[in-house]
Amino acid sequence: MKPVSLEQLLSGVGKEVGVSPWREVTQTMIDQFADATDDHQFIHCDPERAVRETPFGGTIAHGFLTLSLLSAMTYETIPPLEGGDMGINQGFESLKFVAPVKTGARIRTRFVLADVKARPSGWVQVAHDVTIEIEDSKKPALTARWLTLTYVEPAKEAG
Repeated sequence: MKPVSLEQLLSGVGKEVGVSPWREVTQTMIDQFADATDDHQFIHCDPERAVRETPFGGTIAHGFLTLSLLSAMTYETIPPLEGGDMGINQGFESLKFVAPVKTGARIRTRFVLADVKARPSGWVQVAHDVTIEIEDSKKPALTARWLTLTYVEPAKEAG
């Protein structure tokens, strides 16, 4: 994916800037996330019990697993900032888990560029309004305003 200039990025504020490919959320992914986070609640890790004891008809992904997939879906969808040497998560201004992601469901993210702030230090703060959609569902898995920072080496003054 070809990097975008800061000017190009700024011109996209207020617009949808990408939709990621669909990604299946598998039981293996859920189990690995449970191992990494020590969250082995049965609604995530015990398919037979989840069928019997939940309204979901089976296991569901951890909300934070769904959220964590934003990084991968961003790399698949959003071009990098020209000269951006590194990027970091800054946090969320808002985050709401709307609907559960059932095991085997496919999700994708819609990205709307909400704001861009270029700082003299070289850091560029980007806010995306993101919606993680669930295939064949009227409700999304989550909605959020996501803040990231990318470092672009400040231009050297001639002298």
